[in-house]
Amino acid sequence: MTVEKYLKPEVINQIKRLDLRAQFVAKGFLQGLHASPFHGFSVEFSEHRRYAAGDDPKDIDWLVYAKTDKYYVKKFEAETNITGYLVMDLSRSMGYTYRQELTKFDYAICLAAALCYLMIYQQDPVGLLTFDQKVRDSLAPRSRRTQLGNLLSLLARLKPEGQTDIGHSLIQIAAMLRHRSLVMLFSDLLTDPEPVIQALRVLRHGGHDVILFHILDEAEVRFPFDGVVEFEDPETAEKVQVDASQCRDHYLADMEAFRETYRRECFQTRIDYVPLDTSTQFDKALMEYLVSRRNRF
Repeated sequence: MTVEKYLKPEVINQIKRLDLRAQFVAKGFLQGLHASPFHGFSVEFSEHRRYAAGDDPKDIDWLVYAKTDKYYVKKFEAETNITGYLVMDLSRSMGYTYRQELTKFDYAICLAAALCYLMIYQQDPVGLLTFDQKVRDSLAPRSRRTQLGNLLSLLARLKPEGQTDIGHSLIQIAAMLRHRSLVMLFSDLLTDPEPVIQALRVLRHGGHDVILFHILDEAEVRFPFDGVVEFEDPETAEKVQVDASQCRDHYLADMEAFRETYRRECFQTRIDYVPLDTSTQFDKALMEYLVSRRNRF
């Protein structure tokens, strides 16, 4: 099986254990980096520094010791990286899928798990925040290997069940974060954009870096419907019948305008906007994460 096949959502769905999914995606992605300009990026060697109490003896460079009779450790770029938070939208609309193997929420959880694996691999502290109408779960960031199990265990138990207030929740999160952080938000953003955009600006004003993973179902992006179709709002249960053929062009134009609003606003506020749908291979999102980090550090 090629690396590209590892990264397809329908392949990942065959793996039921989230920890194995995360390793499968992240390792497949890292394998694919070997032939790219990002080879070695995850723990790029920077310089040596004198060994100090508390340093891991495994990081001692024994070749340097043999030449100088002094203990030096390898310093990695990862030592200067900032703390990351995975921020998950628990709204009921995230549980939707039309014909893909993964719901939007399944896709977001798998992507978040792979990013967690990647960050721990890079020795980065990573934590987790979840929200619907307010912040629900909070796991403090750590960079130890045990954090991977703790975070994946929490991710695996999450369910998209509530109504959501993204703007209010992001304002809450901005108030909770005491230090400059990398905020990775996973949401379908199916709400009024203005309060969300205002909240994203508050996060940026607080000095935080933000990556916005805008995750939609493949059918929400492409509208593969014909004839009279009944749609139901997953959060209000309101139903409406439409002639799909007549409204397709209008819907697709509105969807493009919706995404363009976020693309434009995020560009202006220096937020990384990553539009995805549930048919997109995970390596696109993971590469966006690495590119954003490389641009910052």
